[in-house]
Parts: sequence; structure tokens; C-alpha cells
Amino acid sequence: MHPFSQFDRHNRLQHLITLEGLSSDQICDLLDRAEHYVRGPGQIPARSQALDGITVGNIFTEPSTRTRSSFELAARRLGGEVINLEIMLSSRVKGETILDTIYTLQAMAVDVFVIRDAEPGVGQFVATHVDDHVSVLSAGEAHLSHPTQGLLDALTIRQHKGSFADQVVAVVGDIRHSRVARSAYQVFRALNVGELRIVAPDGLMPDAGEMPGAVRFDTLEKGIAGADVIMMLRIQKERMQDAAIPEQSDYFARWGLTKNRLKLAKPNAIVMHPGPMNRDVEIASEVADGPQSVILKQVANGVAIRMAVLETVVANRKARQSSP
Repeated sequence: MHPFSQFDRHNRLQHLITLEGLSSDQICDLLDRAEHYVRGPGQIPARSQALDGITVGNIFTEPSTRTRSSFELAARRLGGEVINLEIMLSSRVKGETILDTIYTLQAMAVDVFVIRDAEPGVGQFVATHVDDHVSVLSAGEAHLSHPTQGLLDALTIRQHKGSFADQVVAVVGDIRHSRVARSAYQVFRALNVGELRIVAPDGLMPDAGEMPGAVRFDTLEKGIAGADVIMMLRIQKERMQDAAIPEQSDYFARWGLTKNRLKLAKPNAIVMHPGPMNRDVEIASEVADGPQSVILKQVANGVAIRMAVLETVVANRKARQSSP
């Protein structure tokens, strides 16, 4: 076991568990690399052989459609091999079950582990035990982090808005239980967004000391007024133990993003959602499918971002092996 760092001794990215600690330059490098893989609707997907000879293991202990599918597509489009495992890792962060699984796959020459787990710390724990040539990527960690989602959100905003410096970004909904919100906070702060707002009912707002610098709003109308970007979040019922939230119809009445409420934002504001959506709970269908929605663009960008991350860690591995 070795101390955990996302970077190798040359400060090159080896693992991606969180966006915390990445500089704006490092983030922009990933966004730039992802842009190389972006294609428009109907175009043939971008491909390369950057992962030729590399095997990616997707280990998901929670349901996933977008993230797992896009990681698999990303690896295959880069010429890699993929193995998908839907297994229940031990609920303990430390335990032989986790390491036996990882060591078995590592012995089969799996080079990159993509892990989603409901328990905090699993990805970091695995990263401290794998061989030096192996990378571990988070596909979502408990309520704490979803780094590739944060990156694809940043890429989507940059494509539509350019610079982050003069943008007002409102993140709305269940922020307390959302790993997406935390990674969004990390990436937007690193990229020096003009104003970052967190907008939620009291029971779904993070603790007072969390997300310093973000401006807090307790009504949807005030929170999205004049916003350039509105990111709606799903209520994370599976992560709640006790949260005072209204019934779905009442929640939509107070917190749902409707066509009329969207008019409070800037006329060219974009609407985002990480999915899966609860239509007519946090967002009206006419907004989700409307002209200001970039939700499907986020999905498309997810493949490009995951291609960029995979390509980066594999290129960094090759650099380590060629010049130790």
C-alpha cells in the first residue's frame, strides 16, 4: 500500500477520484482533449487506437445508464477492451472482498478500473493498492464526487457560453445528497465562474460550512433570476435517511423548472440536468425538451470527456514506463 495521490511523481494524472486539487490548466487540458472527440448528430463517432492493448474494467455496484455506457463506448472507441462487472463490493471500505476482486482482475491484465460505489472512499482505497501501472477512475462515489460528470458539465457550458468568468450558474434541487453538485462546485470554482449559486429547500441544502463562496438561495425564483446556466438536480431519495421534503406534486409547484419560471433567467440561458430526470417533479417536460435545453448535449459530451480521461491516464502510464 502507498499513500494516495491522484498524480504520479511527475505530477501527471494517474487516477481520477475527485476534481478537488485539479488546477484550471489541468481541467482545461482535459476539456481541450475531449473537444477533439466531439462530433455532431449523425456524424461518425471519433475513434483512435490510444487504448490499443489496454483493458478497462467497469465495476458498478449502483445502477447506471449514462455513465457506464459512455465509459464503455469511450474505451471501445479508443481501441481498448472492456469487461463489465455488476458486483456488490463489500460495504466496508477496508476488506479482503474488495482487494480480492481487484487483484484477480489485475492478474488478468486489467489496466484501468472504473468504479461506482455507494460507500465513500472505495475508489481511493483501491487506488492505494493497485500496481503502479494501473489507474482507478471514479464513476460516482456515494454523495461525494462524480468527477467526469463535473467535467462534461463544464465542457457543455464552455461550448455554449465560452468564458466562465462572466457566467452566473445556478445549481438547483437536492444539493445535500448530490455527488453531481459537489463535483460541479469543484470544477466551477477551479474555472473561476462569475457567480455560483446553490438553490434548494432548507432540507436539501448542504451544511453551512460546505461549498464556501457559493451564494445560497431558498427560493427558485430568486435563485434563477438573471442566471446564464440552470442546472437542475434529481431528488436523491436513495441517499436520504431523513429529509423534510414535500410530496412530488408540491415539490414541482414550488421548485419545478417550468417554462414561465425559466423566463426569469437570461433569455439565452441554457438548462442542464445530469439525469435521470424526474419529469414534472424537478423539471417540466416542455423545458427538458425545449430549445434552451442542452441535456442531450451533456450526454454526448460524456463520451468525449471519458475518452479524454482514459486517453490521458493511459498516455501518462506510457510516459512513466518510458522514463522512470
